Amino acid sequence: MAVSFAKLVPLFQIMLYLTLLLSLNNGTARITSRFIRTEWPSADIPLHNKVFDIPKGHNAPQQVRITQGDYDGKAVIISWVTPNELGSNRVQYGKLEKKYDSSAEGTVTNYTFYKYKSGYIHHCLVDDLEYDTKYYYKIGDGDSSREFWFQTPPKIHPDAPYTFGIIGDLGQTYNSLSTLKHYMQSGGQSVLFLGDLSYADRYEYNDVGIRWDSWGRFIEQSAAYQPWIWSAGNHEIEFMPNMGEVIPFKSYLHRIATPYTASKSTNPLWYAIRRASAHIIVLSSYSPYVKYTPQWWWLREELKKVDREKTPWLIVLMHVPLYSSNVVHYMEGESMRAVFESWFVHSRVDFIFAGHVHAYERSYRISNIHYNFTSGDRYPVPDKSAPVYLTVGDGGNQEGLAGRFLDPQPNYSAFREASYGHSTLEIKNRTHAFYHWNRNDDGNKVTTDSVVFHNQYWSNNLRRRKLKKNHLKPRVEVR
Repeated sequence: MAVSFAKLVPLFQIMLYLTLLLSLNNGTARITSRFIRTEWPSADIPLHNKVFDIPKGHNAPQQVRITQGDYDGKAVIISWVTPNELGSNRVQYGKLEKKYDSSAEGTVTNYTFYKYKSGYIHHCLVDDLEYDTKYYYKIGDGDSSREFWFQTPPKIHPDAPYTFGIIGDLGQTYNSLSTLKHYMQSGGQSVLFLGDLSYADRYEYNDVGIRWDSWGRFIEQSAAYQPWIWSAGNHEIEFMPNMGEVIPFKSYLHRIATPYTASKSTNPLWYAIRRASAHIIVLSSYSPYVKYTPQWWWLREELKKVDREKTPWLIVLMHVPLYSSNVVHYMEGESMRAVFESWFVHSRVDFIFAGHVHAYERSYRISNIHYNFTSGDRYPVPDKSAPVYLTVGDGGNQEGLAGRFLDPQPNYSAFREASYGHSTLEIKNRTHAFYHWNRNDDGNKVTTDSVVFHNQYWSNNLRRRKLKKNHLKPRVEVR
């Protein structure tokens, strides 16, 4: 029977659609977006801009920010700077606005960088807080005092919902401001920061310290009201022998507080926290991590402490991606991948977030733990036990975008785009989380990459329980 060409065309279109749908469901459709945002140049905002305004009043606290202060979310570390003199080192706080029935005393430090002398940097631990409670706090003296608030997370529980924002490589450009404003509209409850904070190291002499101060005032609009969970990047190293500065991370370690001792870490650059239903591990890409180094030993012990019955979502933060198909910084994370990837797969890590590459990319669940060049096992393969690798190094800094991707797109890469933005991870319960990468589309926040993720531990655990209930044996998978 003859079939006309006109009838074949819609049939072909249907078959093409079904093939595309099948490929999406099986995780084989790869996307390289061609969108590149061009609205603003990659130049730092001038210092006289209002986003860097110094608070009114003599010696008023500035650069206010908070981070988690303990292992389980019942404490915060509040940090601020008094520019002219020491001032008060006390935080007053309470559950009612302008009624402060508790107080805590902090510590103070300062440092010099070239001929720049920092203000007085205060860090104050406020602990023994109640879960899921709004607290108001006050810092400073007299008419120069300032007031803020924060919300503690819900109690550690496998079904505790929580929304994290993910930002990396932020800087202090107009693009950075767009990213920060969009994040503040997202409903995120705390920020997982992926390193490269101020980009002050792109300046020289006293301007390095001045640009750290401006960045601290810049992020205060968010960081004074919710915890930013910090990791360090290469722009925090600040090795500048031409200026007599040879101590790595000098500015960062004076300014940024982390609760590293709560997780038995010996260094502020790597540590872990638990928050709501997530266990979050922060690693340092620029500290020794090979076998038997302090960071290696610490991570080995920390992974043993992860309890997926209480915190089912296991998240790792680092600066340099272990997988990236961008030409810029290509394979810089290979040595850390070789050391730690098998641990991440064995532990069924859900997500590994990284920055460094100034673009966005999401991988499929893949691993290369059987890498052997001589036998032919050279390439990543699909692995249901492996993490999803997400590069979110697109906050908006002055170095600009990394717009050159490898062509063709590797099989492990699911979605990639060279434009500015941030991500949100909305954990719903122990089994599901909604993930969004939000592009800064010429001044507007546009959700561009959206995925529903199944938890690595509980999804598999529920499957096993169903099989056991039906008296069936789970299929053995060869990895």
